[in-house]
Amino acid sequence: MRITFRQLQLFLAVHQFGSTAAAAQSISLSQSATSAAINELESMLNVQLFDRIGKRLIINENGRQLIPQVRQVLDGVKTIEDHFQSNNNHIQLTIHIGASTTIGNYLLPRILGKYMLPHLYPQIEIANSASIAALVANYEIDFGLIEGPCHEADLLVEKWFDDELIIVAGLNHYLVKNNPQKKITVKQLSQAKWLLRENTSGTREAVDQLLIQHLHYLAPAGEFSNSEAIKHATVAGLGIACLSRYVVADLLQSKQLIELKTPLPKLTRNLYLIQHHKKNLSTSSRNFLEYCKSLKGPL
Repeated sequence: MRITFRQLQLFLAVHQFGSTAAAAQSISLSQSATSAAINELESMLNVQLFDRIGKRLIINENGRQLIPQVRQVLDGVKTIEDHFQSNNNHIQLTIHIGASTTIGNYLLPRILGKYMLPHLYPQIEIANSASIAALVANYEIDFGLIEGPCHEADLLVEKWFDDELIIVAGLNHYLVKNNPQKKITVKQLSQAKWLLRENTSGTREAVDQLLIQHLHYLAPAGEFSNSEAIKHATVAGLGIACLSRYVVADLLQSKQLIELKTPLPKLTRNLYLIQHHKKNLSTSSRNFLEYCKSLKGPL
C-alpha cells in the first residue's frame, strides 16, 4: 500500500469543499481524477472516509480521525519546502495564523507591519477565542493569538502580555450627561445596562470574571459578535461597555466615547499564544512566533 501526497491533498480538499468537483477546481485537477484518487485512498485504507449524500461528500467518523494525521504529513512536507526555499529571496513564504478579534483587528496589523519581510505572505484567520483554539487543535492554522482562556486539550498555552479593559459610555448616556465628573459608583454600574460580546468570546469571559465579582450581575442591553459593533452601539447610547483600551482608543481621542471613572481596581486580562504540541511549524511561521514571544507588549 502506497498512499500518495496528492491523495492526501485531495482528501483535505474534498473535506473542505464538500464535493469532488469543487475540490478538483481548487487544485486544477479533473473531477474524474479527484474521484479516482479518493476511491483509491478509501480502498487502500479499507474504510469509507465520506458519506455520499447526493452529489455531496460529507466526512464521517473515519475521515475525521484521519484529518490530524494528514495535516501533520502535509505540514512536514511544507516544512521541508520552506527550509530550502527560505534562502531564495524570490520565493513567497506563507504563514497561516489565527487571532481573536481584538488582537486580529487592532494589534496584529501593527505587529506584522513592524515585522514584515520581503516575500512574506500572511494568511490571517480572525474569529473569537474559542474558534481560533479549535482551528489550532485541528491543525488548520500554524498557531493562534487569543484574548481568553483556552479550553482545548493538546494545546500549548503561553501567556503573552496584559491587556487593559476600561468602561466606556457615549456622550448622551445618562451616566455621562448627569455626571460632569464622570465618577460612577458600584451601585450605578450594577444598575446600568451593558453591551456584551457573545458567550464564547474571550472578551466576554474576561469581562464576566472581572466585573461580576464586584457587581454580581451584568444586565444586558444587547449582545454582539464583535467589539467594533459594541463600541459604535455605545456611542449611540444603547448601553455602557467594558472593552480593551486598544479597541476604543480612536473614539476616546475623538471624544465620541468617555472613559468612566469607577472605584473598581484596574481591569486587565491576559493575552495568550497557543500552538499544537504536535504541529510542525515552517521556518517562516516559527520565526514569526518567536518574534511575537519576544515582544514585551503591543507595538
